[in-house]
Amino acid sequence: MDAETAERYGWVNRAVPADRLDEFVDRLVGNIAALPGGVVAAAKRAIVLRDHSHGLAEENEAWAGLVFRPATAQLMSAAPANGAQTRDGEQDLEGVFRNLAR
Repeated sequence: MDAETAERYGWVNRAVPADRLDEFVDRLVGNIAALPGGVVAAAKRAIVLRDHSHGLAEENEAWAGLVFRPATAQLMSAAPANGAQTRDGEQDLEGVFRNLAR
């Protein structure tokens, strides 16, 4: 299956042409670096599991530790009004949330 079809089926977030891959990765790295404290550490804890059968519980615990922060609540409540639940917004969630964080 080609990348564009996989993207349409929702099997991947996006298909990035080879000539734009470096630009995409640079932007993604910048977005990760700009995340609030604790987010990257929580993601790492959820990923680096020896027993993946508990992965969903671990991810939920990490999420719960972050989602009730006031800054998170503010971003999450503003996201839908700023396009987060549209097709374009879903394809650029990083951009939507980056613009909200300003």
